[in-house]
Amino acid sequence: MTTQFSNPVRTYVGPGSLKEISGLAANKKVTLVTFPEARGLGLVAHIQSLLGDSLIHIVEDVQPNPDVSYLKAVYETFWQQARDSDIVLAVGGGSAIDTAKALIVGTQTGTFQELLDLLFTGKAFTPATTKSLIAVPTTAGTGSEVTPWATIWDQQAQKKYSLHLEQTWPAVAIIDPELMLTVPEKVTVSTGLDALSHALESIWNVNANPISDTFAISAVKDILTYLPLLQKDLGNITLRSKMALAALKAGMAFSNTKTALAHSISYEMTLRHGLPHGIACSFTLPYVLGLAWGCDPARDQVFETLFGPDRLQAQETLRLFLLSVGVKTEFADYGVQAEEQDAMIAYAMQGARGKNFIAA
Repeated sequence: MTTQFSNPVRTYVGPGSLKEISGLAANKKVTLVTFPEARGLGLVAHIQSLLGDSLIHIVEDVQPNPDVSYLKAVYETFWQQARDSDIVLAVGGGSAIDTAKALIVGTQTGTFQELLDLLFTGKAFTPATTKSLIAVPTTAGTGSEVTPWATIWDQQAQKKYSLHLEQTWPAVAIIDPELMLTVPEKVTVSTGLDALSHALESIWNVNANPISDTFAISAVKDILTYLPLLQKDLGNITLRSKMALAALKAGMAFSNTKTALAHSISYEMTLRHGLPHGIACSFTLPYVLGLAWGCDPARDQVFETLFGPDRLQAQETLRLFLLSVGVKTEFADYGVQAEEQDAMIAYAMQGARGKNFIAA
């Protein structure tokens, strides 16, 4: 069988690598998209010093799980006031990078509603115009810096839109663990578990292949080792670097496979119960591992490489790991009763991500 793997993102990794934006943006016009705390942390000033006059527009009020009600004004302001930008520079977690991916997709009318209408069809389309994206994650977890996918939420309508085009691949990713030193414990854990989910979801996946497995296995091993240590030593740059690289490897893995059942369930948990994404997509991992084990001998070999030959012990190992970093692993822990749980899983199985699961 022929294996295919493709990832077009040029990637810089290492402490201090943020400085690469100076050369990348030389003689370009840049819009910065970042999170509200970035200015207080001195990050906006640092970026301004690196970019100088190249920086022409700043979006610094990015919300968690960007909602259509927020994105409309941000999008239309960008295309009215900063349409001359050559580059959109996203510095932040998954929400900042998702927001930036929405911004770079230009519509004929310059309106956000036109973008939503295109996404509603569920079909690929060619944007009227696009911008180049440089993605700089400040958390170790999203993987969005090396994938084309973004999630746009509509909380009022209780739905989500998935944005993924050839044009939404970042041109460049910069993974600088120095930017992650101020991330608080809860976010460190939540984003680290998002990366763990990305890696495992790429393994129990109909699109898995030996190359994605190589990235995923390494990511899982590193996260199981280093996340508990980092939780107790948040200022350790060595541990931050280990987790940053693990999250990148997980992103590389699912950049070719997409995610699967745990993520499909997570969207409902976030919409219905407000669960943060990293927790929503990770608390079911032991359960989903049990469903996946025994479906495909090649996948079982990967599971055994990670957890040993016993399925029940593997599930327990994963469950105890999650509990050790403060994450409960039962639906009931989050207010979901048995009837809703069963309905949610059945619904998730029918979603696009659910159909990537090997037991679907």
